Amino acid sequence: MSSVVERCHAPFVTLGPLTERIHGALVISRTNAATARAGARSDPARHAYPLYMPDLAYYASLPRTRGAAAALLLDDLGRVLLVKPTYKEGWFLPGGVIEADESPLSACVRECEEELGFVPRLDGLACVDWGSPQGGIDSVNVFVFGGAITGAEVGAIRLPADELSDHVLVAPEKVPELAPAHVSRRMEPSLRAMATRRAVYLEDGREQAFATP
Repeated sequence: MSSVVERCHAPFVTLGPLTERIHGALVISRTNAATARAGARSDPARHAYPLYMPDLAYYASLPRTRGAAAALLLDDLGRVLLVKPTYKEGWFLPGGVIEADESPLSACVRECEEELGFVPRLDGLACVDWGSPQGGIDSVNVFVFGGAITGAEVGAIRLPADELSDHVLVAPEKVPELAPAHVSRRMEPSLRAMATRRAVYLEDGREQAFATP
């Protein structure tokens, strides 16, 4: 009898001896699956018991990818806000690691509040930048959100002394003089994305070519 692996994202319960586990997956025969579905249609009470259940061990075995979120904040002169960490060289956008089960946007808001002392106005996603593995460090997906910062907010910045030593507003063309190359490369496409309100996909700060119709 032919079999097919069937998975589902919602929480499901098995019906009797219809399923068996093979290599950590739920396998159900086509014949039994059809029979069970037909029974569910003919018996409304039985329909309340969905057919499958997710294999949690399978999902737990899937690869995990690091994530980070940052804020690209511009003042009324179009200057970019950068902060200087105490624990590494260079200047960076405010932001940090996405915690377990935290959304990229939530991480960006939290990091801004922790690093700047307030939550700036964020207008939308500017880019997703995939960073390749470097020097034994795993790859990372960086979500950059565009936003604005006022003069009053700049004056109200309160840096955590154990993490950040300084902040600065610089013209976009000056960013390469201060920031690491991968941060500098994503600046131009991210600023363009903010202007057009159309997020871009990058790899190591570089735009990727997509086929056009």
